[in-house]
Amino acid sequence: MIRIVLAEDQAMVRGALAALLRIEGGFDVIAEAGDGEAAWKAVQAQTPDLLVTDIEMPWLTGLELAQRVRDANLPTRVVILTTFARAGYLRRALDIGVRGYLLKDAPSEQLAAALRQVHAGGRAIDPQLAVAAWSEDDPLTERERQVLRLAGEGVKSAEIAERLNLSQGTVRNYLSEAIGKLGAANRIEAYRTARAKGLL
Repeated sequence: MIRIVLAEDQAMVRGALAALLRIEGGFDVIAEAGDGEAAWKAVQAQTPDLLVTDIEMPWLTGLELAQRVRDANLPTRVVILTTFARAGYLRRALDIGVRGYLLKDAPSEQLAAALRQVHAGGRAIDPQLAVAAWSEDDPLTERERQVLRLAGEGVKSAEIAERLNLSQGTVRNYLSEAIGKLGAANRIEAYRTARAKGLL
């Protein structure tokens, strides 16, 4: 049996996915989590074969979860299952060692086959996204991304500085750089552009 921790913030979707995998056979959904922090605790406690996670969730995103799994040198392989067909997300996922990147509108048998493939040591990436991922540059540094994400969520520069242990001047510089690189008029427009491209 392939042991899975399933992380998805929408309860109905999470329940449907768990049911589909159980019907498919060969999968044991050993834990379900509605946010990134709960998923991380489940992964640490259970060390599943696979972590199947959405990208956008409260507390920790799927990409942040994948980064933690890699940093902790856990044997768990990460598969992103999302509605976001964004090349920027896929490129970042691959950079941090994600083994699968699939879209939620794929047929259930395709999902099951992809999970078996990843469990066996392979990769499972949506082919159209794979092509798009390398045709578009990501201009932002990781620090610019962090600052822009917080600014776009309405966090003030002083609080961003405090959270990231930076000076307010440095925060303003990172924002200015990100705005310029994205060709935006202000931080909100830069945030929207970056989100649309899957850069955050």
